[in-house]
Amino acid sequence: MDTIALILSIIGSLNWGLVGIFQFDLVAWLFGGQDAIISRIVYTLVGLAGLWCISLLFRRWKRVDGE
Repeated sequence: MDTIALILSIIGSLNWGLVGIFQFDLVAWLFGGQDAIISRIVYTLVGLAGLWCISLLFRRWKRVDGE
């Protein structure tokens, strides 16, 4: 779940970068506009992934030595 959330968060951040720099929304362009149902689903999944990634900040990771 962590990997999927990170991938979706990266996709979202790249999309926001494109919006900020070039005023180009890649998700909307790919899926038929911001109001298209598939675009709204992608935006929702990216938002949920971002919320999930907040939990990564508060977890304690155990170091695993590969011996």
